[in-house]
Amino acid sequence: MTSYDYDLFVIGAGSGGVRAARLTALGGKKVAIAEEYRVGGTCVIRGCVPKKFMVMAAEVSHALEIAEGYGWSFDNAKFDWPTFLQAKDVEIARLSGIYAANLGKAGVDLLHGRAVLKDAHTVEVIGKDGAENQTITAEKILIATGGRPWKPDSLPGIEHAITSEEAFHLPELPKRVLVVGGGYIAVEFAGIFAGLGVETTLIYRGPNILRGFDDDVRAHLAGEIEKRGIKVILGCQHESIEKTDTGLINHLENGMKIETDVVMFATGRVPYVEGLGLETAGVELNENGAIKVDQYSQTTADNIWAVGDVTDRMNLTPVAIREGVAFHETVFRNNPQSFDYEAVATAVFSQPPVGTVGLTEAEARHACPGEVDVYVTRFRPMKYAFTGSDERVLMKLVVEAETQRVVGCHIVGPDSPEMIQLAAIAVKAGLTKAQWDATCAVHPTMAEELVTLREKQAPAAMTAG
Repeated sequence: MTSYDYDLFVIGAGSGGVRAARLTALGGKKVAIAEEYRVGGTCVIRGCVPKKFMVMAAEVSHALEIAEGYGWSFDNAKFDWPTFLQAKDVEIARLSGIYAANLGKAGVDLLHGRAVLKDAHTVEVIGKDGAENQTITAEKILIATGGRPWKPDSLPGIEHAITSEEAFHLPELPKRVLVVGGGYIAVEFAGIFAGLGVETTLIYRGPNILRGFDDDVRAHLAGEIEKRGIKVILGCQHESIEKTDTGLINHLENGMKIETDVVMFATGRVPYVEGLGLETAGVELNENGAIKVDQYSQTTADNIWAVGDVTDRMNLTPVAIREGVAFHETVFRNNPQSFDYEAVATAVFSQPPVGTVGLTEAEARHACPGEVDVYVTRFRPMKYAFTGSDERVLMKLVVEAETQRVVGCHIVGPDSPEMIQLAAIAVKAGLTKAQWDATCAVHPTMAEELVTLREKQAPAAMTAG
């Protein structure tokens, strides 16, 4: 039998790779993991965790505005960007250290460097900071290198723009910013900058933000973020970016010129596969440039698997973790498992935030065999009504009429990410509208609206005109 240095070698110490490595090592296998940057991956180092800290910092300004309506007054309240950055970086370093420590406790060898495949069983780890390169063999290899931000490199002046990765480390908070994009990251950072007092414009080439989300959610959120002071420009994109002595002039296709201090592109992420040596190991990419895998995360090479954003299936941290667990069960415990991508809840930490699980109304009308019942409510939450604010919450249930199963739940408003986690249990379990209705409300809360919706929305065809 061929002898290898390791039973499993993992490339990428993000959430999915770390979980798979730890479980496999704890099961008695010899495991190593390589990371070219910092342990923790996109989520911990340059993604959802630091972004959530920024969102919470930005929400304070809105909380102060609301507080005045409750009789509070604040003199000389101010935000200090360097102080926040230092606190954020300290916490990120702590979390990264925990990830590294947990790998060590599990018996995983952590190698700091860029791993490149030399053949199906051989990896060269290019050392960092002068460290020597290492050539390592492994019986099985797992690729979990995640994704990276994408920018239109052919756009004149694109070298003056940043992505979300640089936004976490801006030396100073700009006075004016233009955020380009309409997805999660774009609307979240637009809310962050606006909440921190930056004059913020969001531009997106599509007809509305959050493509792929329920249309009511998209329209409602677009209106609500404008109430927070964000200028939204739709159906338009850049022609060029011009650097001047006073800032960056954004030349748009509609003839507009917008001068800002920072231009941030949040126009999607792409699988991080460049320079991995995939072709030498027989690992193929799909038409979108992601690593091609089957339902068990196996690549086109017999002994190589891939999980997480590098496969471009469902790019969410908890999904990558579950894919890592399924890989371990399948490969090392002889218990074939594949992750079920149906009814996965997600949140957009915009301001206000979005929580959603299951089918949109449009998806349900295509997927369900018969009619679809829709329940929608829009209201001012108690918290805002007291202060006279006109901000409103949206809640929507999508129900398969024949079975009365709730197939989609969509919320825009305060605490919606917290609510959607529990609503996802009901949607995943296939509970019916009657079972939702039989659940006693908790009063006074916003969430009680989810179990008190009684009036079906009339079909669009019946209400038109």
